[in-house]
Amino acid sequence: MSKLTILVVDDEPLARRRLLRLLGKMEWVGRIEEAADAEEARRAARQARPDILLLDIQMPGGSGFDVLESLGTEPPVVVFVTAFDHHALRAFEANAVDYVTKPIEPGRFSRALERARSAAGARLQTDRVAELQETIASLKRSLTEQPKRPTEFWVKARGDYLRITSDNIIRFQAERDYVRIHVPGADYLFQESLSSLERRLDGEEFLRIHRGAIVRRSAIIRIKQAPFAALIAVLSDGSEVRVGRTYAPTIRAKLIRT
Repeated sequence: MSKLTILVVDDEPLARRRLLRLLGKMEWVGRIEEAADAEEARRAARQARPDILLLDIQMPGGSGFDVLESLGTEPPVVVFVTAFDHHALRAFEANAVDYVTKPIEPGRFSRALERARSAAGARLQTDRVAELQETIASLKRSLTEQPKRPTEFWVKARGDYLRITSDNIIRFQAERDYVRIHVPGADYLFQESLSSLERRLDGEEFLRIHRGAIVRRSAIIRIKQAPFAALIAVLSDGSEVRVGRTYAPTIRAKLIRT
């Protein structure tokens, strides 16, 4: 098979760089295009006519659903690269060519791309359209019908992998391209940006109070006044996190209400 064109759609520059690095190791991958939002994705899809589309679901300017619905009668093979956890994906797993959850595991990504490569060479256009329409419908159903469950995080601890659910997390702290997860009595480094992670957390359960911090709402036991009208959140583990200036009005409205 000749080399294939890939379109990578993700609003996170770090996530796109990781995908491009993995794609660069695949000899059958030819041209690679990028898009950071829904409008760029639509434009790139029309111009580049990619064989495979690596698509995030939540992005500025519209969702991945909107992008899919605009692809017309000649859609590419779609692989979802998403922060949605597995229970939300089961509803459409049989209809999608494949999906990869963030943070990306290279072996899983390679298997998904091999499936997409085979589909790009073998599937009839009519089959693609029918499957794509069913995928869109299933995705929408999964997001509206699936009950909220704790988000899971697998972290490395002393050579082993430890499962942490969002129920046990007190706060998240950004550390460059990583996030430090704080639980009672311990903390772990996790490979994902804070912005990407925020999109898959329950907004009723977690609050972003600073550009570098997300905290569990129920873990906030006190809001202290600091000099120059600043606020500091005191958490159940004794830690204190400054509330960013742009987040202070939201915290006052949601928590203080006085």
